[in-house]
Amino acid sequence: MTSVIHDIGYQRYQGARLGRGFAVRSLYLHSLRAAYGIGRSAKAKIFPWLVAGLVLSVAAVAAAVRAITGEAVMDYPGFSDAVVVLVVLFIAVVAPELVSRDLRSGVLALYFSRPLRRGDYAWAKLAALVSAVWLLLALPLLVMFVGGAFSLDTWSAVWTEARDFAGGLGYAALCAVLFGSIALAIASLIGRRAVAAGAVVAAFLVTTPVVGLLSAVGGDAVQKLAGLFSPGTLILGVRVWLFGEEGAPYPGEYGVWYGVVTVAVVAAFIGLLLVRYRRVQR
Repeated sequence: MTSVIHDIGYQRYQGARLGRGFAVRSLYLHSLRAAYGIGRSAKAKIFPWLVAGLVLSVAAVAAAVRAITGEAVMDYPGFSDAVVVLVVLFIAVVAPELVSRDLRSGVLALYFSRPLRRGDYAWAKLAALVSAVWLLLALPLLVMFVGGAFSLDTWSAVWTEARDFAGGLGYAALCAVLFGSIALAIASLIGRRAVAAGAVVAAFLVTTPVVGLLSAVGGDAVQKLAGLFSPGTLILGVRVWLFGEEGAPYPGEYGVWYGVVTVAVVAAFIGLLLVRYRRVQR
């Protein structure tokens, strides 16, 4: 009996090895596209684009009212808070789509067998989700700015409008970082997308009655600090602290605490996300 070696055409890769940085950028861009269903089936596009359309519609109505009446119905930072429910629904669906599918299908071993490190995977996914949420808010804000700028008479007024618009974009980025870090950390713990989506929504909704209860039974200081206990009111307190708003229930003189707690919450959930992928099975 003789042995035969068959040449079936396998060849060594001779091209450029693009390395770890290229892998991280590719994962980020792929995840950002997946957040809006780009490159996926038509079914995957329905919900994110429906939410995007609703958010854009709110901005279009606000711009139209301003063009007709000359009065702004909301400022740029306030827009992000006005559509916060839609933002929460968006991240509740997108966050599990970005990480829960990989956990359940067992493809993480393929990712980590390449130059891509575990921390790289977590950062790329977080950056993609934050970018997706920011884009969800930034385009409607641009519509509001264009509508507002064309209703102004002087260049100085347009410049003031542009500064307000920049503040709105910055606040939208802060919302995206806070909400995105919470949602992705929660979704990374759960392999089933439906369960992960419910857990993300619960994290935002269950804490809201706590704020209402503290506001109802506490004294003046407790009422002003009650917003610290829910992501939606926490970010609202930061907005009032940074941009000011008459008659807001919080933060009062405790605005700096809202900023500190926001940074601490973001750091804690990003830390949880990194620890999660450091310990996940290959």
